[in-house]
Amino acid sequence: MPLPSTALPAPSPAPATPHPLRTRSFRLLFTGRTLSLLGDAVIPAALALAVLEATGSTSALALVLACSMVPKLLLLPLGGVVGDRFDARTVALAMDLVRCATQLLVGIQLLSGSPTLWVIAAVEVAGGAAGAFAMPTSAPLIKGTVSPEALQRANAAMGIAHSASRVGGPALAGALIWTVGPGWAFVLDAATFAVSAALLCAVRVERVTVPRRALLDDLKEGWREVRTRDWYWTSLIGHSAWNGAAAVLMTLGPAVALDRLGGKATWVLLLQVGAVGLLVGSVVADRVRPRRPILTANLALATYALPLVLLAVAAPAPLTIAAYGLAQGGLGFLGPLWETAVQRAVPAHALARVTSYDWLLSLAAMPLGYALAPLAASAWGPEVPLLIAAVVVGGCCLGTGLVPGVRRFGND
Repeated sequence: MPLPSTALPAPSPAPATPHPLRTRSFRLLFTGRTLSLLGDAVIPAALALAVLEATGSTSALALVLACSMVPKLLLLPLGGVVGDRFDARTVALAMDLVRCATQLLVGIQLLSGSPTLWVIAAVEVAGGAAGAFAMPTSAPLIKGTVSPEALQRANAAMGIAHSASRVGGPALAGALIWTVGPGWAFVLDAATFAVSAALLCAVRVERVTVPRRALLDDLKEGWREVRTRDWYWTSLIGHSAWNGAAAVLMTLGPAVALDRLGGKATWVLLLQVGAVGLLVGSVVADRVRPRRPILTANLALATYALPLVLLAVAAPAPLTIAAYGLAQGGLGFLGPLWETAVQRAVPAHALARVTSYDWLLSLAAMPLGYALAPLAASAWGPEVPLLIAAVVVGGCCLGTGLVPGVRRFGND
């Protein structure tokens, strides 16, 4: 159901500050990240098609995907420690070069005409590990290249780039796959990482001095920064619930669309409207500064319960599609507000570690959703897991409003 208007504080216009893209270092960072995001957006379709064509096995595809996800989950906390201990720019640059090499190797394998599954799987392990070290560097890089007043606009710009890649990436992937083959999609992604690494060489990031400790002490300190902020760890529960619910929707939604909502076209349109909603939400986040950003963002995220409920009851396709667009808009709106709040509240010397725990909890919930949704659907039908997911994500996100720290955290 629609959120009550009284639940959201009236947003005030953002103050007149120079756009962060006028800052040279952030402009270089933004350009490199935008290119690599676009390159990455073509990979899911290309990888799935390439592995299925080479092996004819969905189990092989699952193996390759797991080879990327598992090391990423296992190494994320270590990636956060490395991102805090060492220069975030250097770490990000090195990981761009690693991912350039891995994507190029997969591309060469596919272009050879006789790809080997174990080689692709091994390369995905390396790429997943590189991602675990690269992801926590994003927040320190943004914080270190713009002024505190420009943080929200910088995060919104990154969110817009990410959303735009979600809109254009599938179209570009299709064009590459059907014209020159999936191998060239990986070559393109490798090129974007090479350009990003070159641009990072020219980026100047504010350095932060971090005392050297034992690895376990660093991990404990990062977790303490999470645990002592009630607005942070309770919001992470909501965000993790969202990711688990998204996995349920992505697993069961296509079958519901095929059986009850008009077929493949409905599902494709739903995904495309969702990508546009994500973009719109990021644009809105660039324009407003809610007085209570954490509360507002979490309430917006709770709208993901709407498409889950509508899919469960097989509501008319236009209504379900519109609800999914609204829900993805909530996600696009949350991203810049959340990232800005974290960058402002968390000490710079612990930012990469705190960010790594954020990613870890969010990503870990998705495999759980992927695994449980089919089991529940086979036992009780898709309606039950979809409704359960709706209750969980809605309850967890709305429930953060009961937390004092969430209500108190503000821009004023």
